[in-house]
This record gives sequence, C-alpha cells and structure tokens, in this order.
Amino acid sequence: MNPTAEQYIAGLKKAYFKNQGKESWDHFEKIKHGAAEENIQKLKELYPEIPEALTDLLKFVDGTYWREYGGEKIAFYFLGSDMEEYPYYLLSSGEMIENHDLAVRYYKDYIEREYDEVDVDEKITTTVKDMKWLHFSDCMNNGGTSQLFIDFSPSEKGTKGQIIRFVHDPDELSVIAGSFEEYLKMLMEKGYDFINEEFLE
Repeated sequence: MNPTAEQYIAGLKKAYFKNQGKESWDHFEKIKHGAAEENIQKLKELYPEIPEALTDLLKFVDGTYWREYGGEKIAFYFLGSDMEEYPYYLLSSGEMIENHDLAVRYYKDYIEREYDEVDVDEKITTTVKDMKWLHFSDCMNNGGTSQLFIDFSPSEKGTKGQIIRFVHDPDELSVIAGSFEEYLKMLMEKGYDFINEEFLE
C-alpha cells in the first residue's frame, strides 16, 4: 500500500478511537470492502495519472457515502479539507466513474470566469474543453456545501494533480493542496480535526 495512504488510515483509526468512536470504527472495518479491480482499472483508463494513494484508499474501502455493504448502508466520515473540523465522505469508485463530467456540467460558468463575485483560484484553468477533474469527495451535507476534486488540467500557475475544493454560498473554487498525498498529509497535520465526538454521536 502507498505509505501515505497507509499512514492516513492508521491515524484515522486512532482519531476515531480517541473520540469515543471505537464501536463505529470496528463496525465499519467489519462490514466494508474495497473496490472491484475492474472499477480501479476503469478509473485508471479515465484518469491515467490517478494517484496511487487514492486507488489504495479505494482498495481499503469502496466509498463511505451512503454506501451499501452487506445489505447495510453506511455514512462514514473519512476525509476533511482546509475547512476547520468539517467532515467529508470518500465517494465510491462507481460514483467517481459516474461523476467524471460533473465538474464541467456544474462549474462551466465559473471556470470561464463569467461571474465576478465567484472567487476562482488562478491555479485553475479558464478553458472548459481541457478540464479533467476527478470528483472524489462530498462533504457531510450530501455534497451540497462542498466537494473535492483532483485537477489534472491546471492553469500555467497550477500543478497537475492539485486538489480543488468547491464551497457553496458564497461560491468559491480554491486549490487547497498541490497533490493528493500533500492533501492527506495536511489532514494528518491538522490532527484529523474533522473527527470529533459531536459528529460521531
């Protein structure tokens, strides 16, 4: 397993245990399973530069967003962002495949900078036809407030593989990390602050 992904999962487990979430984590580990190899291959076809750290997370658990495992649907907080103490779900490999054109459909106007009041990071492309974003995470509010993407088509000021966070009201597209591994390390450095007893109740 990718060392950063492995370290991330181990730290996440400790964060659950520390915040009275041992029972929740143990149940999650008992029922979850990883993504089917055919889905991993499909993602690699769609996104040849998909980070190993992400595919390894998917091999550990194939999504935590109202995902059904053994006849039971779970909604399990697995990720965070630069937004303090705000939890996110990991989408399943199937959702990532299905959502491959979601960013173009939803954010075309923003990418083309049609609204002065919407803040769009200069590291993000201005050309919709070149957009290649992998939608990998939705926030606890069913993705209505915030979504996360890996951007394989940055502007000249950006970095291929950078992490973009969309947040709603006021709408904003920001680059929050230069790579997926850098993003995971940020969450670890923040002490998995999105896992706390209030959200686990």
